Amino acid sequence: MKYLKTYEKLNLKNEKEVFDYFMTHLKESITPWTYFVDFEKVKKNIHLIEKELNLLNILIGKNNIETELINLIIEYPKIRKVLPILLAIRNKKELIIVNNFEELTSTEQNKLFNPNEILTEELKKELLRFFRESGLKRLFQDKNIKNIVDYCFGIEVGMDTNARKNRIGKTMEQIIENIIKQFSEDHQLEYISQATQSKIKTKWNIDLISDKTNRNFDFAILNKAKNKLCVIETNFYGGGGSKLKATAGEYKSLHDFLSKQNIELIWVTDGPGWKTAEKPLSETFAHNDYLINLELIKNEVLKNILL
Repeated sequence: MKYLKTYEKLNLKNEKEVFDYFMTHLKESITPWTYFVDFEKVKKNIHLIEKELNLLNILIGKNNIETELINLIIEYPKIRKVLPILLAIRNKKELIIVNNFEELTSTEQNKLFNPNEILTEELKKELLRFFRESGLKRLFQDKNIKNIVDYCFGIEVGMDTNARKNRIGKTMEQIIENIIKQFSEDHQLEYISQATQSKIKTKWNIDLISDKTNRNFDFAILNKAKNKLCVIETNFYGGGGSKLKATAGEYKSLHDFLSKQNIELIWVTDGPGWKTAEKPLSETFAHNDYLINLELIKNEVLKNILL
């Protein structure tokens, strides 16, 4: 293990002790309050359809609501495009709807919500079927909602939770970048984020061969004096799963691939998810020279690698 001497001040004398330290110092969370909802994104999405949503307010509580809906669509065709969002549908692939449960036949229904499609009598019937069977008719008629804009704002908040996984990844990158930036400034090194082959070639004229098409490393640092390039990958796993075993194996292979090019790989990973995949991680830890977590990166690992 190349960097064992880095941990002498922690009284870690061998690889097992370093790995045990790694596992007992995993962070339970790196979640800031901004993790939960991106309100700016939610507001932007609502602003794009706010006019059409306000027009739909006309239908709330109407008795002849089906007739009112069709008349509203005839007068304002763009209303059709916002109807799926009332059911929290944004992906067009979700609009393949089963129309016969005995034979399990289904039909792609995107045309119902395309304002450019001519509103034939058949499409009117299908729109009303959608309105009834989806439960929206009852929702409007019984005044379960007071304002469609506010209702859709809530839907957008709910749908935005799907982006949390990406946000925690960005938070991890932000934490590591703060460390890298300060380290690079202190030691006259250069770094780039989202380091692709082309970025590395353009900035430093180094031909890095990638193991994957469009491989994008989170960071790359260059010590020009020693002509030493190091790439850094970061991730945080709050939960476990079978994916973690494959992930550990992938970084083991990536380490070998880059080592042949005289390029160091630092893998900074953390999170309680690793407690469910300790064995595959320990195998990668024994193989990779620089597998660290947020606690270990504080102990001058970058200095030991690059200087």
